[in-house]
Amino acid sequence: MVSNSASDSGPVPEVPIRDDVIRLGQFLKLADLAEDGAQARDLIADGEVRVNGDVETRRGRQLVRGDVVSVQMPAGEESAQVG
Repeated sequence: MVSNSASDSGPVPEVPIRDDVIRLGQFLKLADLAEDGAQARDLIADGEVRVNGDVETRRGRQLVRGDVVSVQMPAGEESAQVG
């Protein structure tokens, strides 16, 4: 699972993508920040997902390399960078 706890001061793990852009819902699954599309949709709808520090409510948001996605989980915040 690619994740980074908010208490971890290390770098945010980078998750490589094949194309120049990826949709937020797809990236959440690819980075193991969501188990499936339904969980990704729910996390986004509930305001639990941030892109570059801003709450994002659009599942189809286009992400590019360098964007950092963070999800508030029960165990803390997990993050991944689009690579």
